Amino acid sequence: MFGHGPAPIRTEASVDLERFMGNWYVIAHIPTFIDRDGHNQVEHYALNDDGSIATTFSFNADSFDGERKVYRPTGFVREGTGNAVWGMQFIWPIKAEYRIAHVDADYQIAIIARSKRDLVWLLARQPTLPEDIYQQWLGRIEALGYTLDDVVKVPQRAP
Repeated sequence: MFGHGPAPIRTEASVDLERFMGNWYVIAHIPTFIDRDGHNQVEHYALNDDGSIATTFSFNADSFDGERKVYRPTGFVREGTGNAVWGMQFIWPIKAEYRIAHVDADYQIAIIARSKRDLVWLLARQPTLPEDIYQQWLGRIEALGYTLDDVVKVPQRAP
């Protein structure tokens, strides 16, 4: 790699965007300054007519009863990636790398990663995972080259 940083995160060969749309609970992540103490974190994806992804990221700040924060970035699918690599735009013109590293066959659990290994999200269609399943998916995150010491479980309470 000639010292140009870590190898890109491998992604799913093909992602069915329509199946990927909808609500995903953030089960665990490497927090950002925005969501560090967020509770009940949910990502919602909706396919726009132009092929972009309307994204709504919401959570309660600092506690389950905290103020509900909402962010609305837009995802742009990169051509030739099997729909597995997106640019996620919070602020124009910057599009942050968003790589669907794993999604299970039933589109119930997914890992979103970045090649820098600075951020990662474990997403699920339910607010919690059984502990054995959670540990299996943490193992997948570690296999991508992440240090699990940086990964934090997100407090979730079923709606």
